[in-house]
Amino acid sequence: MSEPNDLSELHWLLAIIQSIDVGVVVLDREYRIDVWNTFMENRSGRLPEEARKKTFFELFPEVDEHWFRRKVENVATLGTPSFTIWEQRPYLLRFKNYQPITGLEDFMYQNTTLMPLKALNGRIEQICLIIYDVTGVATNRRQLQAANQELQRLSSTDRLTGLFNRGHWEEMLRQDYARHLRYERNAALVMFDIDHFKKINDSYGHQAGDAVIQQTAELVRQCMRDADIAGRYGGEEFVVLLPDTDSEGAVTFAERLRQTIAAHEVVYDGHSIRFTVSLGIADLSQPTSGYAQLIERADNALYSSKAAGRNQVTLYR
Repeated sequence: MSEPNDLSELHWLLAIIQSIDVGVVVLDREYRIDVWNTFMENRSGRLPEEARKKTFFELFPEVDEHWFRRKVENVATLGTPSFTIWEQRPYLLRFKNYQPITGLEDFMYQNTTLMPLKALNGRIEQICLIIYDVTGVATNRRQLQAANQELQRLSSTDRLTGLFNRGHWEEMLRQDYARHLRYERNAALVMFDIDHFKKINDSYGHQAGDAVIQQTAELVRQCMRDADIAGRYGGEEFVVLLPDTDSEGAVTFAERLRQTIAAHEVVYDGHSIRFTVSLGIADLSQPTSGYAQLIERADNALYSSKAAGRNQVTLYR
């Protein structure tokens, strides 16, 4: 009496497997295909009769066979499911993405589940692979992360120059000062401003002045190391934090920057604009009461450069 009910139940189970919007693949212990549902047929372009009894690796040679076998054997040995998520591995099978809303992605992001299937004798003779299309979730998450990164970048950079704004570079200086206290690592701060900048604005206009500031920032980027931190202090004044740098190294950097800027020509609206900078340096080799004192000392050294005739470097002593 129960046999018709069992067959009816099996019929409905097969109908569900064929209609659900997830990939269902059942593998025997030789990795041959036993079940291949409509989702798999549509995404792979292979009919069930083409896939059945072929090995998984014949159908998907792009799969890391060593990794996949290890995952499957662990499931078979332990008798417990195993999961992968798209953050760890964007996809198992490289299916094209056909979703119109998330069409910017070339492939389908996937979460996967491997489930052990017990036979009537209690042994695990088959493994069920379930593939979930999570492209929409992944795309939204990636777009949100990109937006957050862009917001973070905008909140920490100066709009005109693209260098760090005062709040950010001052925080980086505070952190470097804390490392100095803990590990006795040196650091130097170079502060400089553009000589006679008001005259540039008065002679050529504020847009020309902005061009001078922007190109100065670019020259700073060309002269600095990847580990250095450049920022805009305000107006025509800039700072460069040089981690793990003593006063001699800072002077070398500052002189190179001064000469680079003096040799540069800004062409704006048919005008050739040449300009110089005055620089002041302070480093952490001398006792300081805090990172703010390093800023004050670099500022004093900058003032000395300007008082001595501009276009020069002064080290605070």
